[in-house]
Amino acid sequence: MFVSLAKRPTVDFVSMQRPTQSLLCARDDLNLAEHLLSATLSNSDTSMTDITKLALAQVLTSHQRMDLVKLKIIAIPFLVAVLIGVSADLTRAGMAEAQIAPAITQAADTASPETKEHGLSTKAVEIARPFNFPITNSMVVSWIVAVSLILFAQLATRSMKQVPTGAQNFLEWLVEGLYKFMVGIIGPHLAKRTFWFFATIFIFILSANWIGLIPGVGAVGWGHRTNHGFVIDQPLFRGANADVNMTLAMALVFFASWIVWAVREVGVMGFLKELFAPKGESKGVLKLLMVVVFFAAGCLEVVSILFRPVSLSFRLYGNIFAGENLLEAMSKLVPGFGWLVPIPFYFLELVMGLVQALVFMLLTAVFTMLICQHETEGPVAAHG
Repeated sequence: MFVSLAKRPTVDFVSMQRPTQSLLCARDDLNLAEHLLSATLSNSDTSMTDITKLALAQVLTSHQRMDLVKLKIIAIPFLVAVLIGVSADLTRAGMAEAQIAPAITQAADTASPETKEHGLSTKAVEIARPFNFPITNSMVVSWIVAVSLILFAQLATRSMKQVPTGAQNFLEWLVEGLYKFMVGIIGPHLAKRTFWFFATIFIFILSANWIGLIPGVGAVGWGHRTNHGFVIDQPLFRGANADVNMTLAMALVFFASWIVWAVREVGVMGFLKELFAPKGESKGVLKLLMVVVFFAAGCLEVVSILFRPVSLSFRLYGNIFAGENLLEAMSKLVPGFGWLVPIPFYFLELVMGLVQALVFMLLTAVFTMLICQHETEGPVAAHG
């Protein structure tokens, strides 16, 4: 950017105010000003008036940068609230379906009470129903995670400074690192439009996975005494991502966002061409054959796209649920040492929680890039 300024006869002030520079750290402002000044002075056609305007534009850009960081952080609680709302609706639908289940299922459950004492329940447990609205133990943990993220974001951005420290420094490091990481995968154009979603998904999944490992999650609740000790029947807390309703809600929100991004980037016709149109140059009978082949491949791709929410949700749910079962099994492996045996596996689950957050974010980012990678071939109106 600064090299191009030195080569032009006049200074381009508009390009200095682009929002794509909003995620640079404020601590680099002094070095950036020195580069701008040296590049400007190297141009013999630049007057002192242009130098003054250039410095003023840089000051305004530094203030806009702080405002844009606040706007991106405000979007995080909004998306988290959407995810929790969709999860609550799915949970309510699941509870209603469970109420009309056949009575033979209840008889089978009561006929083998020993099996209930081993392993976790595959679904979240309802712990309350205020105003006929079911609240499960996984919803409680998701609310705790959401409130914690909102409070941390408000604390970190309450008094923004040019030289960040403390919580602001950590949040800017996290946001900037994720942004550069996404730019390297999907490019700066898509990263600017979709970063708010991918960053929120990653931070929320990682926080929910690690909070679910805190001692007491799954070990506090209502139960009964047996010959082998006290057994928890209804735990008060359960990992948010150990509930398929939560993971399915995130996958469905991404699926809706993916359609909007695809249509916005390449247009409706470009979206259909990407799925069904033949690629490459061919003529005559070969072109007709390629049309049939690519149309059949497009139909298969549609089926694959429809199954993406299912695969995304069950991949995350299965790994987190299996990890919680592993920790519970290790805690019951050696009587009297239930607190010691699971410790190495806690470190394994810390790594697994990070990996699963990365996998979910990367898969959704790659799916988005694949449908939007031919944006330069679409109509200009599609980029509006």
